[in-house]
Amino acid sequence: MPDQLKPETLALRTGIHRSQFNEHSEAIYLTSSFVFDSAAQAAARFSGEEPGNIYSRFTNPTVTALEERLAAMEGAETCVATSSGMSAILACVMGLLSAGDHIVASQSLFGATVNLFNNILKKFDVETTFVSATDISMWEAAVKPNTKLFFLETPSNPLTEISDIAELAKIAKNAGAWLAVDNCFCTPVLQKPLALGADIVIHSATKYLDGQGRVLGGAVLGNRELMMEGGVFGFLRTAGPTLSAFNAWVILKGLETLKVRMDAHSRNAMQMAQWLEAHPNVTRIFYPGLPSHPQYQLAKKQQNTGGGIVTFEVKGGKEAAWRVIDRTQLISITANLGDAKTTMTHPATTTHGRISQEARDAAGITDGLLRIAVGLEAVEDLQADLASGLG
Repeated sequence: MPDQLKPETLALRTGIHRSQFNEHSEAIYLTSSFVFDSAAQAAARFSGEEPGNIYSRFTNPTVTALEERLAAMEGAETCVATSSGMSAILACVMGLLSAGDHIVASQSLFGATVNLFNNILKKFDVETTFVSATDISMWEAAVKPNTKLFFLETPSNPLTEISDIAELAKIAKNAGAWLAVDNCFCTPVLQKPLALGADIVIHSATKYLDGQGRVLGGAVLGNRELMMEGGVFGFLRTAGPTLSAFNAWVILKGLETLKVRMDAHSRNAMQMAQWLEAHPNVTRIFYPGLPSHPQYQLAKKQQNTGGGIVTFEVKGGKEAAWRVIDRTQLISITANLGDAKTTMTHPATTTHGRISQEARDAAGITDGLLRIAVGLEAVEDLQADLASGLG
């Protein structure tokens, strides 16, 4: 295949291994195991001496097709697909870290990620220090002799804070640590963390990669040493947070339209953000495509567009925010994002409801905050739907 293909071409033409039937659309291999020609071949497959499929917990042709396609789009050597976005993060940290290691993480993370680092990893003697997503000096100050991983989302969930990937990559390298970037909000169409110096990219494929809210999936991407020899694949093989072949096939189909969808999400989100910014009952608006965003210039530098997530704060706190949600008739009230249909949630009581008030305050998650994942509907219809609750 030619070098330097565009993302929309890679999303359609990579990871295709046709069977003897020469099908045009990728096949779904719904099988738990694979047979061998001989005992010697079975032994060679299990030992790794011979490549090939063994057991769908860790080798499946449909999953491999997705891994190859997503790796090509991210510019990664290899990809390990997992059952969900959270299992991708778990596979990354459990595969690469050991008891006594230290993580420096953005305080502006998805609530479940905060709970994973704060509660579960602590049981295994892995400590996390949370710092500002945007203050580079805090990352430098937080480094310890046992720091092994920097972890961030950019844009962050839900305030769309933008972290300087290139600068944090330099600090991580000087500290002897890896930089992992959750690229869920942008996808490889809008942002390439590895090209900016990151070592690892994380995806919740449940979101934009699928694009229609159908299935769960996740992925960890990076160089072969980290993903395969370093332990991420080894964790998946043994612990089994496995992506099913069916889900892999659905996400493969989603990737085919990723570029056109992300362009449309971004256009609609910009229109929505501009409208909300001018609304008298909106006190703050968070969208990287607006000049008013604190990291607007950085977003222009490392992203192709502002993306599809718009977060805003309304006057009147929780009561007012809930009123906006409850008066909608078109927008879906759900915490998922990346769907073709617009969704809205109240982060303080949903996605970030299980973290402490102190952590919410540090992350800027106020009671009046609402997050909209702008879909593919007519923006005018979405604005009319919000207008009733906004007043």
